[in-house]
Amino acid sequence: MTAAAKPIRILLVDDHPIVRAGLAAIVSSQPDMEIVAQAGSAREALDSYVQCEPDITLMDLKLPGMSGVEAIRELRQQHGAIKVLVLTTYEGDEDIYQALMAGAAAYIIKGMPHELLLQGIRRVHQGKVYLPAEISRAVGKRTEKDELSARERQVLTLMAAGNSNRAIAEKLGVTEGTVKCHVGVILSSLGVKDRTQAVLIALRRGFVHL
Repeated sequence: MTAAAKPIRILLVDDHPIVRAGLAAIVSSQPDMEIVAQAGSAREALDSYVQCEPDITLMDLKLPGMSGVEAIRELRQQHGAIKVLVLTTYEGDEDIYQALMAGAAAYIIKGMPHELLLQGIRRVHQGKVYLPAEISRAVGKRTEKDELSARERQVLTLMAAGNSNRAIAEKLGVTEGTVKCHVGVILSSLGVKDRTQAVLIALRRGFVHL
């Protein structure tokens, strides 16, 4: 970094204080980076973004209340072209896909070497997309068949919570026959034969989280 260059200003969003402290130490050790604000929830992140106008937002997906994906969408709606790097424990291809569709420019798993995080920050700051090889492979395996409608996602989430078709129908205000149709589409889309397999696959891929 030259004397005239300004460090990359970063907003760090994670609901675990110890994790934030560790990430802040890693990032702040770089001469071309600085943490300008920290947030423990999506709502705090939205407020902090307005106050500090960071160059990059480092966003976890698992946050209390509003999810990280929802926060990214709201940031884009409010501020237009933003630069977000997702750093999370979620490894499912659906998690990755939804984050990228929301507007994230990079996706890194917390268990990856911290050098990838630093490289990702610099690449995103340059206006580029940064996806480590295994993330690219996960997204590349998706097909149109993997898409589920908003209603199907609701049904799948309720299935994962242990609800019967009748219970799901009552919660959603639809007929049990309609729920059965949705369940059939879900099983076909996920390539499984029963509800138990569907829930296991949905959890692994990131369609639902318990």
